[in-house]
Amino acid sequence: MKVLLVKPYNLSDHIQPSLGLGYLASFIRDKHEVEILDCIKDGIKPQDFPKALKIHEPDIVGIQCYTYDLHNIKKMINLSKGHKGRIKTIIGGPQPSAAPEETMDFLGEALDYMFQGEAEIGFRMLIDKLAGKSGISLDDIPGLCRKENGRALINPRSFVDDIDSLGMPAWDLIKPQTYPEAQHGAFFRKFPIAPIITTRGCPFSCTFCAGNLISGKKMRKRSVPHIINEMRMLNARFGIMEFHIIDDNFTLDKAFAKGFLTALKKSGLKISWAVPNGIRVDTLDDEMLELMKETGLYLVSLGIESGSDDVLRRMKKSITTSSVKKAIKLIRKHRIDVAGFFILGFPGETKEDIERTIRFSCELDLIRANFFTYLPFPGTESYIELRESGQLKGVNNERFYFMNAAFVPRGLDKNTLKRLQRKAFLKFFMRPKILLYNIAQIKSFRHFKFLLRRFFRWMFIK
Repeated sequence: MKVLLVKPYNLSDHIQPSLGLGYLASFIRDKHEVEILDCIKDGIKPQDFPKALKIHEPDIVGIQCYTYDLHNIKKMINLSKGHKGRIKTIIGGPQPSAAPEETMDFLGEALDYMFQGEAEIGFRMLIDKLAGKSGISLDDIPGLCRKENGRALINPRSFVDDIDSLGMPAWDLIKPQTYPEAQHGAFFRKFPIAPIITTRGCPFSCTFCAGNLISGKKMRKRSVPHIINEMRMLNARFGIMEFHIIDDNFTLDKAFAKGFLTALKKSGLKISWAVPNGIRVDTLDDEMLELMKETGLYLVSLGIESGSDDVLRRMKKSITTSSVKKAIKLIRKHRIDVAGFFILGFPGETKEDIERTIRFSCELDLIRANFFTYLPFPGTESYIELRESGQLKGVNNERFYFMNAAFVPRGLDKNTLKRLQRKAFLKFFMRPKILLYNIAQIKSFRHFKFLLRRFFRWMFIK
């Protein structure tokens, strides 16, 4: 079968490879012809998708789906069905993992199949069946979702314990060296950059996060040699000079993290690295931070979320403002920069809570901060509570972005929340020391243009 795996176009500021699509491609390419299309990197909007179909002529189109992708994906799968009428359409990712029936209902008859959770095993089985391999029943394919006679059929999902067995992403199809200076962390030390994962799964239950709906609560780890071999290959074959570890919980298992860092130190790789997805403030110690520094880490991102202990408690973050301060002091002792993530507009938050978060961000020894508006991700605890209380009316999935204030808590309005978000960014970054430091980190005119576009989107999009 000819399979086209697609990262759909959206307003995301992050132009970075999709590891999910890379793993899927790697797992089926021994039997099938597969290509990866990044519509964000290549600027392919939904209306331009027929041109891509004509170029690739796939039998199957598989699309990665986040909540904010739903409207564009609906257009894309309808266009796929209109192209010679034979293409099978499949989606997977966070949105279908969290809300399978609602997703199938929204996308309608143009969607043939969908996957919940990790899809490598099930995706391969489905493609083999569509290629005519006998002995495979749709009922036995883990995580597969489809409709028959108007009824949703959702198979139990499964998780792979030995994630080394999944191999490595199909980096030759991804072409990481072709990606621009607009990666997840916005700033970087060396270039080009590739994201990697070392673990899957998250045992925590933060009420705003859907991470464990995709990869489960059980944390599974790659073997250290497997990770180091991937990094060596990316460095030698594609010239990758910086790595972004995008795990949910890279430092949770301290013995594993330290073992990896020790091996990285011995590898002799002259690279830089960062953790732009963030790590928990309660998983660090002096030994780990020293190993991080010695192996090229230059930035730790922390999920701080709020300056209110009451809000942190309701988020079930299992941290306090005091523990945040202690963690940042520990990190800075090792001469490592720190960035912080904050959420504004969490359900039940007041204007005073948000103002407290803004003040707290400026009190901390951070070089950068990102202020996300709260998004009610389907399947999360906070989403379920909002749905049951009737507070999700008016949430627009077509504008479901962190900069957009798609949800506004009671007692506030959208204009006020956006004004507070702009205030947070300006108050934090317009301090001379912080502004000059970040200006000095700009690597090129092209990097500056990406940062400028990101600034305007976050400050002025509605």
